[in-house]
Amino acid sequence: MRPLTYTRPKVMLPIANKPILEHLLIEVREAGIREFVFVVGYRDERVRGYFGGGDQWGVSIIYSNQRRQLGTADALRSVKNLVDGNFLVINGDVIVDQKDISQLSRRNSNTVGIVEVENTRELGVIEVSGDRVVHIYEKVKKPTSHMANTGLYLFTLNIFDAISRTSKSPRGEYEITDSLQLMIDKGHPVSYQEISHWLDLSYPWNLLLANESLLTGIEAQNLGEVEGNVVMKGEVFIGKGTVVRSGSYIVGPVIIGQNCDIGPNCCIRPYTSIGDDCHIGSAVEVKNSIVMNGSKIPHHNYVGDSVIGEECNLGAGTKLANVRLDKSNIRVANIDTKRRKLGAIIGDRVEIGINASINVGSAIGNNTIIGPGAVVSGVILPNSKLF
Repeated sequence: MRPLTYTRPKVMLPIANKPILEHLLIEVREAGIREFVFVVGYRDERVRGYFGGGDQWGVSIIYSNQRRQLGTADALRSVKNLVDGNFLVINGDVIVDQKDISQLSRRNSNTVGIVEVENTRELGVIEVSGDRVVHIYEKVKKPTSHMANTGLYLFTLNIFDAISRTSKSPRGEYEITDSLQLMIDKGHPVSYQEISHWLDLSYPWNLLLANESLLTGIEAQNLGEVEGNVVMKGEVFIGKGTVVRSGSYIVGPVIIGQNCDIGPNCCIRPYTSIGDDCHIGSAVEVKNSIVMNGSKIPHHNYVGDSVIGEECNLGAGTKLANVRLDKSNIRVANIDTKRRKLGAIIGDRVEIGINASINVGSAIGNNTIIGPGAVVSGVILPNSKLF
C-alpha cells in the first residue's frame, strides 16, 4: 500500500470517507458483536486516537500492542488472556458483510472463511474435502486450489495450544495458517464457511474498487450549502459546512466531507470520495477517485482513477493521466494492476507546481515537491524534489 502507508497503518486508509477498519467495525457490530480487541502495532496512535474506547459506535474496544510485526499467530498470542470462549478473528484490511460475520459467529468449531477466486497466487490457498479443511498454504507460487483464505476465522480456545507449537515461517512470521495446519495434522477438525461478499485490499488501486462498491449504497443528503445553478444527479452526499458553488456539476454516487469548498464551475463524476476540508476549484474535473482530508485541487486540473493523500496541493493546470495510449493494462512498480484506467497514487503533503504532468501509474511518496512543468513517471520516493 505504499506510498499511502508511509504515514498511517493500512487499516486507516479511507474508503467512502471512512477508514477501512471503521467499515469493518460497523459490519461486525451489526452482526451483534459488541466487544472488540484491536491488536495494533505500526503507527498505533492513529488507530487509538480515532476509535478510542468505541463509545461513538456503541461498542467496547480494548487494545493489545504487537511490538513487532511477527504474524497473525503472534498477534493472537498477545490476546490469550483477553478471551474466555469462542471468538472471531478478522484481518483489519478486508471489506466483508454483516450476514457472513453473523453466520460465522454461530459456528461451534474452528472455522476458516473462504472464497473462490480466479487467481490465488497472492493469497492463502485452502484445500477442502467434504465439510473440512485438509490443507492450508500461505502464498504459494503454484496454487493447487481456487479457494482463498479471507482472513476471517471463528476460533475456540484450543487454538492457543496450536499457536504455542507454531514455529516461524520462511517469511520470519508466526502464521495462523501454520497453527491451523498443526491442528489438522493432529486430527482436530477445522471447518470452513464460504464468504459471499469479500474485498481484499492488497494494493492502492484496490481502494478504488472498494470505493465504488461502498459508494453504490449511499443515500443523497445535503448538510451543507448549495448555491444556485448547481446540477446534481444521482446520489450525492454533502457534509456539514461544505459550500458547493454556482456552476458545479456533480454526478453521483459521490460523497463530499465537511467544510469543503467546491467550485465554481467544476465537474465531479461518479465514484468519487472527497474528504473533509478539501477544495475542488474552477475548471477542475475529478472522476472515480479518492481525495483525502485537507487536499486542494484548485484550478484547471484533471484527476481520474487516482488516490490523493492528505494535505496535497495540485498547482494550476496539473493533469493526471489515467489511460495508456496503447490502451493496455497499467503497471505500477512492475506489478500488473489489471486496470486499463489508473491515474496516480499520491502520498500525504505532496506539493505540485503549475502545469505538471503526472503519467499513468505513478506512485509519489509523501512530502515530495514537484516543480512547475515537470513530467513525472514511475515510483517517486518520499521527500523527493523534482524540477
